[in-house]
Amino acid sequence: MALRRKDILGLKDLAPDEIDSILKTARTMKSIIISGNKKAPHLQGKSVVTLFYENSTRTRLSFELACKYLGGASANLSSTGSSVAKGESLIDTGKAIEAMGTDVIVIRHPMSGAPHLLAKNVKASVVNAGDGMNEHPTQALLDMFTVLEKKNRISGLKVAIVGDIYHSRVARSNIWGMTKMGAAIKVVGPATLLPPKLEQTGVKVCSSLEEALDGADVVIGLRIQLERQKKVLFPSIKEYSAHFELTEKTLKYANRDALVIHPGPINRGVEISSDIADGENSAINEQVTNGVAVRMALLYLLTRRDAYEAVN
Repeated sequence: MALRRKDILGLKDLAPDEIDSILKTARTMKSIIISGNKKAPHLQGKSVVTLFYENSTRTRLSFELACKYLGGASANLSSTGSSVAKGESLIDTGKAIEAMGTDVIVIRHPMSGAPHLLAKNVKASVVNAGDGMNEHPTQALLDMFTVLEKKNRISGLKVAIVGDIYHSRVARSNIWGMTKMGAAIKVVGPATLLPPKLEQTGVKVCSSLEEALDGADVVIGLRIQLERQKKVLFPSIKEYSAHFELTEKTLKYANRDALVIHPGPINRGVEISSDIADGENSAINEQVTNGVAVRMALLYLLTRRDAYEAVN
């Protein structure tokens, strides 16, 4: 099944059946990764450009590898050392990239809404790899894929999201995506790191880590994003970890087989202890593999759009 849309800009706009299609396709793509022969013809003749205005390791590399594993051509453009640094506008940069025959543009940008602006001005498919404090849909999709692999379902699960909710585009995308797929979500963090009207998204805001973890099937830890804070919004790192760090002691409030995931990079001893990050409940390293599989699925489905439109 191809996607019904040209772009992947956020999970707020994706229908449950589209999310389900992506996750099912990712399962097939993961079999390619673990087969030992990471070369498939699915993107032969297609090209992907990653356009990153923010630093990234996991996301950018996983998109580039996803393209290469499927036989496509990939290239990277950063905001430094390019015409972007000379003041070229986002739209002009996008049109120049498209004019080179690019089929998919993957963009990360510090401004919320930048991928949406680009998508309106190019015919190429645009994938949001993180825009400001808005969404990070591919991270949430790989989180959901990881949960689906480990728990065999998403619907009916109790999910706790812990940490810097306010600045986290990962949290927003997971809230939209997992809620649509039937999960019940609780969130917790310092009051200064919780956005207003959060309850209107369908989540329960908890006053303590113990309350949030109580009966949880899945626990998502979030990194403290000091780089996005114009001022420190909690007294100290030590005090934060005393109240919100995932440790052996605090994780006992969750179900015994609770799955622990984290978008990375992790800050050991701050939001998560080493014994939990490296423990038997953790799937943090597997998430990295699953990230490649999900991005392979998206690139494959988006580049089949022409064939889908031809028969519909």
